[in-house]
Parts: sequence; structure tokens; C-alpha cells
Amino acid sequence: MFTTLLNLARRHIIWFGAVKFAAGLVIGFMLGIYLLPILTAETGLDEQSLAARQNSAERAGVFSRDLAGSDSFHWGEGRIMVNDTHIWLDGEIAPGPDYRLYLTPSFVETEEGFLAIKAESVMVSPVKAFKNFSVEIPAGITTRSYPAVLIWCEAFGQLITAASLE
Repeated sequence: MFTTLLNLARRHIIWFGAVKFAAGLVIGFMLGIYLLPILTAETGLDEQSLAARQNSAERAGVFSRDLAGSDSFHWGEGRIMVNDTHIWLDGEIAPGPDYRLYLTPSFVETEEGFLAIKAESVMVSPVKAFKNFSVEIPAGITTRSYPAVLIWCEAFGQLITAASLE
């Protein structure tokens, strides 16, 4: 009887250990996906650079945390500014992987809304800093043709934030 109980305990300990190991791998992988972009993020603009660019802004908008598609992990706040050569943020966005900045033909604040207009939108650049970032606008893109800007996580198909440009 003692041998039977010992064999039963060994099987359950091995099974519990295997499940625990697998759960650790999954959790570690997910944390790696989230934390790696934070650890490798570029440094954004400093206060002097932001002040120098302020006068060159042709249009601006506001990223707000209270969008319908925002939540505690997907948000942006601050002033987004645009001129013919750059788009830059005086503010912060939630950290995460594989962010892209899009110019959109209309302001949307949900994932479904963006997916409906993604084909008409233009991807400007990856976003590699989470505070006070600046991206260069590629040649051939006319910013005046687009009334809104949006940050999208390509890896997870998630809206991060959006703003209407005025």
C-alpha cells in the first residue's frame, strides 16, 4: 500500500512540475514580448528640442487617455504636432511592441474603426520611443491630405491612441 501511494505521489508531482514549467515558459514569453521594447526603447526629444520644434508645427492634435479604444495598457497623452518633414509628440504613450504611426483619412478611436480605414491610411514610421518621440515623414507623403493621426500596435492589432489634427 505504501508503494502504491508513493507511485501516485510521484506521478502527481511530475505532472504538477510539468504544468508549472509550461506555465512559466508562457508567462516568461509574454513578459519578454512586453518588456523587450521597453528595455530597447530609444530616447525621445529633450525639452530644448521640443521647444525648438514648437514654432514649426503646422497642425496639432491631442492624444487623450479617454478614447473608446483606450484602456490601462493602450493609451497616449500629450500634444502631437505635424509639419511637412516630421511628426512629434510632446507627451507619452503606453509602452509596447511594434508600434506604427499612421496618418488616417478620418479620426477613429476604436480598433474596428481603424481596420475599416486602414487601407486608405498611410503608415509613416515605426515608433521606437514612448516619450517625446519624433518620426521623419517619408518623401511623397503629404500630411495635409490626412485629418488625423493614429498609433497602432501591429503585433497585436491593437489601437494605442489617436488624435484629430487641426
